[in-house]
Amino acid sequence: MLKIGYVRLRDERSAEDTATLKSIGCHVVRAEEPVCPMSDDSAVLNSILDFISDGDQLVVTRLVHLGSSSRDLLDFLDRLEARGASLFIAQAELSTLGEGGRALRAALEAVASVEPPWVSRRRKGAPTEDIRALQAAGVGPVEIARRLGVSRMTVWRKLKTQPA
Repeated sequence: MLKIGYVRLRDERSAEDTATLKSIGCHVVRAEEPVCPMSDDSAVLNSILDFISDGDQLVVTRLVHLGSSSRDLLDFLDRLEARGASLFIAQAELSTLGEGGRALRAALEAVASVEPPWVSRRRKGAPTEDIRALQAAGVGPVEIARRLGVSRMTVWRKLKTQPA
């Protein structure tokens, strides 16, 4: 079994996370600085998913390194399990194997069922139809940005490029 560590370099704990992964016994540790701090796009994580194989284990210190919403995390777990690999979260000492894995998936599914639908889309920008609907309801651009969890600039761009 190959242990592959992954860290997103987002905060001051990143160096500590990398050291933790090495001390756990990860054969390979990959770290990346996100292109955009608010983005969930990850070239390194996607390449790990392409490389990882049956029986291997991806190790992260914190679940937040894999996605920002429960739906994103469930999608990631599906991709990982399709490769025959497992996940170990060091901070929680939790693996996707066995009872812990079933409990983790159940918890994520429960949270995903009550998350607003825009939470997982938020990092990719709000859909133009959502912005238009709020504008038609008389909501201003600043409030639209706050409600949809996007920047005001995103709202302005979508309002400018799309005819009313």
